[in-house]
Amino acid sequence: MHCPKCGWDQDEGTADCARCGIIFAKMHRSPAPPVMPRSPGQDSTWRRVVEEWLLITEDSVNPFYFAGRVLVFLLLVSWGWRFITTPLETNYTGESFLHLINLPFHEAGHLIFMPFGRFMMILGGSLGQILMPLICLGTFLLKTRDPFGGSVALWWTAQNFMDVAPYINDARAMDLILLGGFTGKEVDAHDWNNLLTMLGWLQYDHGLAKLAYGVGTVLMLVSLLWGAALLRRQYRRLDW
Repeated sequence: MHCPKCGWDQDEGTADCARCGIIFAKMHRSPAPPVMPRSPGQDSTWRRVVEEWLLITEDSVNPFYFAGRVLVFLLLVSWGWRFITTPLETNYTGESFLHLINLPFHEAGHLIFMPFGRFMMILGGSLGQILMPLICLGTFLLKTRDPFGGSVALWWTAQNFMDVAPYINDARAMDLILLGGFTGKEVDAHDWNNLLTMLGWLQYDHGLAKLAYGVGTVLMLVSLLWGAALLRRQYRRLDW
């Protein structure tokens, strides 16, 4: 036989070439596929974070717990769709039941941010009602490890952005009825009239209101998609 590398003539069945030393068996192996360098976008770190924090699911899901989560999810879908499709000018969010729940956190925000000056005290009302559901979101994710509860808290955060939007939209008109039963015209204006006047942005009230409502809409859709993904995973692990 002839060596396929150097052409040396030698006995048939020899394992390696007596001249160049090549091992014949290795000559017939398929070449190993090239190792492609991993780009930053292929890094699986973010996937691991999503799996461990945002989509973590019990190994065995109690059917009764699952049924309760489905009912909550359907309620949020129905209610959320009403918020999303109703124009902010109607002040549907301000007249909803959730507005009464958000109101104590709004008023508490004024007190909490009072030490930081007049501007922050006024802004603290709207900040307070948005920060409260965000704190709940952090608690669900970091302490109780309940991502479905986190999706509900994100939905509530979104609703608070929508709840603030009509208030911003009324900065110039000041026609909304405030907590004391008077409009902004009948008292010393209201939060967003004062804030936008101090910033010199009063003419942008409608645009800022639409921005807040838009942020709320996006966050609400994200929360519903998140909840749906979790329920899909939990359904596969039901303990029948």
